[in-house]
Amino acid sequence: MEDTENGRFVDWEKIEPSSEVQVCKDLQTTDFQELKNLARQGYWAECHSLRAKVYKQLIKDIPCRTVTPDANVYRDIVGKIVGKRAVSMISLPEFVDDRPIPTYFLNTEGMLAVRRIIVCIENQFPDISFCPVLPPLVALLLHYNKDEAACFEQVSRILACNDPRKRLVDQSFVAFESSCMTFGDLVNKYCQGAHKMMVAVSEDVLEVYSDWQRWIFGDLPFTYVIRVFDVFLVEGYKVLYRIALSLLKFFHKLRAGLLIESGNVKEDIQAFVRDIAKSVSPQKLLDKAFAIRLFSRKEIQLLQMANEKALKQKGITVQQKR
Repeated sequence: MEDTENGRFVDWEKIEPSSEVQVCKDLQTTDFQELKNLARQGYWAECHSLRAKVYKQLIKDIPCRTVTPDANVYRDIVGKIVGKRAVSMISLPEFVDDRPIPTYFLNTEGMLAVRRIIVCIENQFPDISFCPVLPPLVALLLHYNKDEAACFEQVSRILACNDPRKRLVDQSFVAFESSCMTFGDLVNKYCQGAHKMMVAVSEDVLEVYSDWQRWIFGDLPFTYVIRVFDVFLVEGYKVLYRIALSLLKFFHKLRAGLLIESGNVKEDIQAFVRDIAKSVSPQKLLDKAFAIRLFSRKEIQLLQMANEKALKQKGITVQQKR
């Protein structure tokens, strides 16, 4: 099971044998439609080393701005930025939120590497003002890299993507907040039963929906979020909306007719997502997500643009300091 080349930062003892079946196949297609189908089916989910190769190729193919920091840049700057300070004492940038970084299956060396990469990202991407998904993103990719410089390069390419058709990561508060509003619009249209329940049990339904990205990058167990990430790297941002909608559908189905257990629907959704393995498999989650009909990229783009415009008209451009 252990992959010494791409698993240096992984605590293999934490991984159950059933979560890594070593049946490594080859992947010889570059056709988008084929890649999309294979990702949704979990074709490279069975082998750690194959997934590492696929990620490397998919991220290499992301259209990026001309000057994008690479592994060599990381090797040049990490010593100057981190210096002799203990990594655990280095403050993370304010553009990530104050939630703990998900450890997933990383070992101690891996968790320290995550912090180094994030502070170097801050140095190279001064335009980022709000990006709470960055820590889990780095943590996930570090499972499939042999050194942190290579992981830094992959994260940089994701952040520097300049293809408007393949939007990947929110990097400002306005983009993040408009995404939350867009998710609320989509829930109202595609999960009306769940939306009615949320309105009934929550004083501020938008506050509940503001956690939608954190359900995926933070609360979902590793074996689930990495399957989502497989498809995300092929298809882009819209996948995340589909997954979050399916999580809400499953939550509503489980809790239909019941009172919210904790009296706090945000906490109940978080608990459900963390314990999702009790009721829903990774493939079932994906199948549910892609069974949502009449859900288009164009619709998402229009909603996003309208919500961003509404926020800017209200004068909301930056997040308050935490």
